[in-house]
Amino acid sequence: MKKIIFLFVLAVITSTLQAQFSRATLQASGLTCAMCSKAVKVALEKVPFVQEVKVDIKNQQYNLVFKEGNNVDFDALSKAVEDAGFSVASFKATGNFSHVKAAKDSHAEVAGLNLHFLNGNDENLVGERTITIVDKNFLSAKEFKKYASTSKHACVQTGKADGCCTKEGIAANTRVYHVII
Repeated sequence: MKKIIFLFVLAVITSTLQAQFSRATLQASGLTCAMCSKAVKVALEKVPFVQEVKVDIKNQQYNLVFKEGNNVDFDALSKAVEDAGFSVASFKATGNFSHVKAAKDSHAEVAGLNLHFLNGNDENLVGERTITIVDKNFLSAKEFKKYASTSKHACVQTGKADGCCTKEGIAANTRVYHVII
């Protein structure tokens, strides 16, 4: 019986460890030359959970690989780009999902991050999937305005948990990332 309990606990721990974000694609705006691109690359490489940064100059895009077993903080990536003097125009993160229900205006905790799905058809996310973060500082002002209008919840504007989030069990003023699939 003890072996069965041990194996069950081990399986739960293993599945929790796998529920993490492994990589991301970040598109920066305002880059005008190779020196600009290098400044953003250097800033992103200094973020503790980033393992590797590959630059795609043509698309002003950075392909990031995260260190395994580390918690990812999307805001730290956005801040690194801003500290380099630029802004994030697009941010997509790829992670391993373990039966996460994604319905319009639903919430889920994935890899320690609170996600608010702005779209979804009661889809069950399993395995490796890519999400797009549509919060301020993760896309252009024009694009943000478009996505902010898709939800009636104030948390979309503030990025902090409000009434809809607290109903889902998320503490008030907790960081909530708004995403689309």
